[in-house]
Amino acid sequence: MQVGFIGLGTMGKGMAANLIKGGYDVLVHDINKAAAEPHVANGAKWADTPAILGESCEVVMTSLPGPPEVEAVAVGENGLLTGMKAGSACFDLSTNAPSMVRKLHGQFAEKGVHFMDAPVSGGPHGAASGKMALWIGGEEEVFTKHKAVLDTIGDRARYIGPIGAGSVAKLVHNCSGYAIQCVMAEVFTMGVKAGVEPVALWDAVRQGAQGRRRTYDGLAAQFLSGKFDPPDFALRLAHKDVTLATSLGKEVGVPMRFANMALEELTEARARGWDDRDSRVAMLLQEERAGLEIAVDADALKAVLEKDGQD
Repeated sequence: MQVGFIGLGTMGKGMAANLIKGGYDVLVHDINKAAAEPHVANGAKWADTPAILGESCEVVMTSLPGPPEVEAVAVGENGLLTGMKAGSACFDLSTNAPSMVRKLHGQFAEKGVHFMDAPVSGGPHGAASGKMALWIGGEEEVFTKHKAVLDTIGDRARYIGPIGAGSVAKLVHNCSGYAIQCVMAEVFTMGVKAGVEPVALWDAVRQGAQGRRRTYDGLAAQFLSGKFDPPDFALRLAHKDVTLATSLGKEVGVPMRFANMALEELTEARARGWDDRDSRVAMLLQEERAGLEIAVDADALKAVLEKDGQD
C-alpha cells in the first residue's frame, strides 16, 4: 500500500521515517522540498503537490502547524481533495481545532473520502522512536481498517469517538499539561526560596502520592465516579495544607497566583458544608459552572485501567 505523508517538520520527519522503515511505499510532500531529501534518500518518492500525492495513495497523513495550514493542504489550490479517490482516507496528525476537522470531514465525505482527526502526543523523541499516543476521531471502521499503518508511527493508537473527538482529547491533554507546568513553576520557586535545594526537593516530591501515580489516574477514584464519601483525604485537611503553602509563599516573598486560586476553590467548597467529604469534592464546583454531571460506571473505569496494564 502506498502511504502519503505531508509535513516533514519537527514531528513529521520522525513519523515519515518510521513509515519507510515499516516497509510502506511512501510518497512525501512539504512546503520546503529540502526537508524531503533524507526521506527520498531512504526510499520515499516526492510529490510536487498535495493533489498529486493524493491521487496515488490509499492513506494520507498530514502533520502541519495548525488549522490554516491543514485547510490549505486539504482543500486549497492543488489540495488533497482534488486528487484523493473515493474510499481513501486522510489522517490529520496535527493539533487542530475540532470545528476545522468537522468541517473538512464534511467536505471530504461529499467525495466519498474519509477525513479523520488523529493528533499525536510524544514529542519529537516519541515521533522518532514510535513511542507515541494517537487519538483518533471519525468512523471507527476506518480506524480499524488502517490501524496497522497507525501502529507503525505510534504504539498507542486509540479510537476516541466521532470526528473531532481526537482533537478534543489532544486539547484537554496539552492545555492541562501547560496549566500544571505553571503550577509546578510556582510551587518549586516557593520551595527553593524557602530554603530547600532544588534536586533534593524534586527527588522528595516525586516520591509522594501525586508523584508516584500517573497524572490522569487520580481522576478515576472520585471525580469520574462521582463518589466523594467516605473521604480518602478530607476537604478541611486539604484546605489547611494549601493555606499553609500560600502562607509560606507570602513569608518568603513568592507570588502564588495559581495556589491562591486553588485555595479559593477549596474555600468555596467548604462553604457548601463539604468539610468532611473527600477533598476532590471541590471539583464539583466546576461541573456546576459547566452545566454537566460526570458519573462514570466503576466497571468502565476498571476496564480502562486493566487494559492499560495489559498493553
